[in-house]
Amino acid sequence: MPLWILFIFGFFLPISAQTNNQLVIGANQLEEYLPILKDKSVAIVANQTSLINGIHLVDTLLASNINIHHVYAPEHGFRGKSDAGASITDERDSKTQLPVLSLYGKNKKPKSADLDSVEIMIFDIQDVGARFYTYISSLHYVMEACAENNIPLLVLDRPNPNGHYVDGPLLDTAFSSFVGMHPIPIVHGLTIGEYAQMINGEYWLKDSIQCQLIIQKMKHYTHSDSYNLPVKPSPNLPNSQSIALYPSLCLFEGTDLSVGRGTRKQFQILGSPELDTCLFEFIPISGEGAKYPKHENKLCCGWDLATADFGNSLNLSYLIETYAQYNSKGLTFFNSFFDHLAGSNTLRVLIEAGWTEQEIKETWKEDLEGFKQKRKNYLIYSE
Repeated sequence: MPLWILFIFGFFLPISAQTNNQLVIGANQLEEYLPILKDKSVAIVANQTSLINGIHLVDTLLASNINIHHVYAPEHGFRGKSDAGASITDERDSKTQLPVLSLYGKNKKPKSADLDSVEIMIFDIQDVGARFYTYISSLHYVMEACAENNIPLLVLDRPNPNGHYVDGPLLDTAFSSFVGMHPIPIVHGLTIGEYAQMINGEYWLKDSIQCQLIIQKMKHYTHSDSYNLPVKPSPNLPNSQSIALYPSLCLFEGTDLSVGRGTRKQFQILGSPELDTCLFEFIPISGEGAKYPKHENKLCCGWDLATADFGNSLNLSYLIETYAQYNSKGLTFFNSFFDHLAGSNTLRVLIEAGWTEQEIKETWKEDLEGFKQKRKNYLIYSE
């Protein structure tokens, strides 16, 4: 199937960017893509981030008399309130009465039977630029289903808040999972639209098929722009600091340490009941978006990273230090999830062997440079 990519332009959205011109996200360019949707049966992959000036994309399209057949919901659900890893079930949206089909849990890929009447699909979800953030895995399966059923996919592009750098070890495909499907680094530096191009261009879909892509390009965006998300991309990423620290701190989900789930500083604090370091104390409690958090109702010691700046690179120093503290006490630090988050067993093995952060980063330097060169083939926006 030939690769079909269109670049489209349009309206304005007032979101902060370090440019003289106002950023225009893909979803706000209604005058450009409404004609593509007119008189067609449309399916939409969306969640709580799919907004146009504070109004949900689904509501906006219904008001424009677009025929929405059904909606697909990724991890955390259509309204974005479910826990990480929580099963998402099919339901009917209470506001619009549209069928909402799950793309998380047992069914991660749209079924052909559900696409029989669909003529075009829309993907509009805010990503945060980390390999293990599962929205890009959902993108893969949506593209695959569209390719298999000869349905064009309209990607409404949004900024990558971590799009200003690329870092981390590349995934070994032997460790592929829903938290990492492709041979990319932890921080990939691509927008959703650019990532879709890479999936197509690298033939990562089943049987090397390609999806018909229509990319609604942003206006006045570069990868060096800062971007403050107007809505939480998921329940445990409440602000820009948590999003900035997420690529480094998410690795701790594969350890015994808490990253603040069950507190008001999710992905901004780090600790456990077993650490000697006690620069900050917190107690995780169960709540919306964090049922049964790690070390629930236990006093945790560690660090408050709410003002920390990791710069334009992954930070491994806390990972190395906390492993050493656990190891000195004969305690289990890593769990089986860690290697999937890291993309191979190499990072864990090197930490266990006592390697320094600089020594570890040298091991992925060559592969990372190779990825950066490949990435240039798919960039839509300047650096």
